[in-house]
Amino acid sequence: MSDTTAAGPHKIDVTKEGVDLLQGKAVGLMGVLFLTVTGAAPMTAMLGNVPFAAGFGTGIYTPAAFLLATIVLTIFSIGYAAMARKVSAVGGFYSFISQGLGREVGMAAGLASFASYSVFEASLSGIFAFFANAWLVSHFDVNISWIWLALLSIGICGLFSYLDVRLSAGILGVALVLEVIILALFNYGVITAPSGTSFNLDSLNLLNVLTPVAAQKVGDVDIAAGAAAVGIFMAFWSWVGFEMAPNYAEESKDPKRVIPLSLYFSVVGLGLFYILTSWCAVAAFATEGDMLVKATKDSGNFFLDPIGSYVGPWAKESMAVLIITSAFACGMAFHNTAARYLYSLAREGVLPSGLASTHDRFKSPHIASIAQSLLAALWVGLFAFSLGTDDPNAQAYLAVYTLLAILGTMLLLILQAVVSLAIIAYFRAHHSDEAGVFSTVIAPFVAFVAQVYLVYLLVVNLATFGGAGPFGSNIPMIALVILVVGFVWGVVLRFVAPKVYERIGRVVFEGE
Repeated sequence: MSDTTAAGPHKIDVTKEGVDLLQGKAVGLMGVLFLTVTGAAPMTAMLGNVPFAAGFGTGIYTPAAFLLATIVLTIFSIGYAAMARKVSAVGGFYSFISQGLGREVGMAAGLASFASYSVFEASLSGIFAFFANAWLVSHFDVNISWIWLALLSIGICGLFSYLDVRLSAGILGVALVLEVIILALFNYGVITAPSGTSFNLDSLNLLNVLTPVAAQKVGDVDIAAGAAAVGIFMAFWSWVGFEMAPNYAEESKDPKRVIPLSLYFSVVGLGLFYILTSWCAVAAFATEGDMLVKATKDSGNFFLDPIGSYVGPWAKESMAVLIITSAFACGMAFHNTAARYLYSLAREGVLPSGLASTHDRFKSPHIASIAQSLLAALWVGLFAFSLGTDDPNAQAYLAVYTLLAILGTMLLLILQAVVSLAIIAYFRAHHSDEAGVFSTVIAPFVAFVAQVYLVYLLVVNLATFGGAGPFGSNIPMIALVILVVGFVWGVVLRFVAPKVYERIGRVVFEGE
């Protein structure tokens, strides 16, 4: 038992609790990076987000939006890393917020954190199914219903998460390296192209980040006016996954050092790579008009056609395959984190204790992993039941992938805003003597304001992002209900199960 306060224990050392532990010292810095950066899915982020951001948002200034996101998320990581050095917990956001803002708010964060990563896996199974179906049709004239491909993705993700975490890290590491290589080849091909490209230094000017696409006519194609908010939000969306690093504290070597480093490396490393790749993407066309037509009318080939022209047909074919493996790897990373949230909540007594069991041999949260697979399958099944399974574009891509990603991202942005406040409160209450003003006050406050603004952008531009229809238009309400249910559950536990209430967000790993 660590230090205590009048309100109850500040921390409860899990190594002294007699509960099933995850596999200690299983992964180092590179392993944590593979497990988290793959969640950000560089390939999916670039091929999925850049065309939308450029065509409907910030046009040739999309690289400036990625530069802005890099700066803001680096500032967020300063406070987040400081918190990770003090609290090593599988619960991540849930534990941090509980420690800083109280158990009821922490409980709301716990449910919202699990929900966001749970729906992210289901979301990625949708885009996996879409691209896999298209590839099978184009190469073998085999049309497998997207629902079976989505369930296949969920099943394999569950299998790997059931096994040793080092297997997941290895598989995700291979996927990540291949993604980076093909995107680097894309960048090289565009940069060294003898003609046909249009690089512009103004694309990196932060003063242009609020300049949207202007309404115009390119040949016979009408380009509608864009919204700068769309480009900015899509840029921030591309990092979803990096924040999962604290969830692997118990399984990492020297977590007090490895977790903060992984946060900085993933944010800054991804940022520099995203800025360059998005710049090459918008510059890969002879004119801005050509780029806008491609982004709005043929976004699926926004990267594929340039890499085919500037590198070769083999590179185009490789990229078409790797977007499928990227979607799978991204879903697998989210599955791992969702399972660990279930495991964390269960071993604190908030959820049934069976979910806190770890495998005798692999020390993985295998029961929680099975539960997450069933939940992801349920999400996908509900969409298939209500929309059908005969149109991969409308059902798997626009519905399952897009709508669930919007819900998960909204929850995650709210959590990042709240955890910024929790960091300020935590250091003021427990480590005021060693709290740096910038790292534990200024940086978290700037991050809080930025995240709140992003939530605002998402809500006011919901229809533009695809949030139409009964489910899409109610995404903000669904997110609110999840948060309220979690908060109310925390209040209920305070009165009906005070011992469980005392443990909310307090079980941490104090080992080396």
